[in-house]
Amino acid sequence: MDFQPPKGPFCQSCAMPLEKAEDAGTNADGCGSQEYCRFCFQGGAFTDPIISMEQMIARVSGIMVARLGMPEGQAGQIARTFVPRLKRWRTE
Repeated sequence: MDFQPPKGPFCQSCAMPLEKAEDAGTNADGCGSQEYCRFCFQGGAFTDPIISMEQMIARVSGIMVARLGMPEGQAGQIARTFVPRLKRWRTE
């Protein structure tokens, strides 16, 4: 598997790279989040608070297939490896 995690900051819910200020979600005070993207976090709360880690893995895998042209099996393997390590999903 030749996938490398993003080098810069990335969303700690879905792993989207936070390359530009507009990629960031917003905290309760309206300022940009340093940890989460605009799709996962707005106004200091998760946009989909009841999504499970397995559902997020499926979502991330689907995005990698659609936007990066990655084979489904490879995308699923990467998502299953990487998503559980993100802050939102860590249990330890």
